Amino acid sequence: MVNQKGLASYCQGCGLCAVSRPDDIANTEDEALVDIIVAEVLKELGGIAGEVDIESQQPLIPLGVSNRHVHITPETFKRLFGDDVKLEKYRDLYQAGEFAARQSLTIVGNKMRAIQNVRILGPMRDYDQVELSLTDAIQLGINPPIRNSGKLSGAAPLTLVGPRCSVYLEECAIIANRHVHMPGNIAARFGVKNGDLIKVRIGGEKSTVFENVLVRVNDAWKLHLHLDTDDANAANVRCSMAVEFYGKM
Repeated sequence: MVNQKGLASYCQGCGLCAVSRPDDIANTEDEALVDIIVAEVLKELGGIAGEVDIESQQPLIPLGVSNRHVHITPETFKRLFGDDVKLEKYRDLYQAGEFAARQSLTIVGNKMRAIQNVRILGPMRDYDQVELSLTDAIQLGINPPIRNSGKLSGAAPLTLVGPRCSVYLEECAIIANRHVHMPGNIAARFGVKNGDLIKVRIGGEKSTVFENVLVRVNDAWKLHLHLDTDDANAANVRCSMAVEFYGKM
């Protein structure tokens, strides 16, 4: 069973960590401790995720659980928070340059059902996008499509509510495809390229094989699989596990 702890130090925040840690507590010391633990685990695994584990003959991929979140344009951010407010970093995410912001929003569906405290992720984008799980969509009373990030034609509408005003977006809400970020050298080792679909296996008491996992290749990225909270809960996983690469579709 593959269940290696500590590989992925940060994710978009599935919310499980917040059960025991209030959002306002400074976490600099905790993050330093996590980095030390991650380094030790990587050393034990041979220095890089993707090497063969002693309990598995398949290459390993670090897993991150992605909670609902918002990508936002500078223009929409100013409307919601005011001209003088800056997007503030709360903590770094796993990929270099990406971060969870201190600011969050309330999102409201067409039936006036709302979810509060949906975190904004930075840096700012050139599109407004809300990534949800199917469970979130049912709660909001909307029917978003399953899409790659940035593909917003036909996306579901939502209203974003900030401290200054609200903004209605006709096409913004999607359920993100399962996807894995890969640098080019790792993609070559796996024998895949950008846009390919792969299978991954998660071991454990609710062992699961996920298909149609989109490969996204960029040399600036670290190897990392993203599942939303519905997929993660179905397989009984948490952040910082490793999954097995089970080949191309």
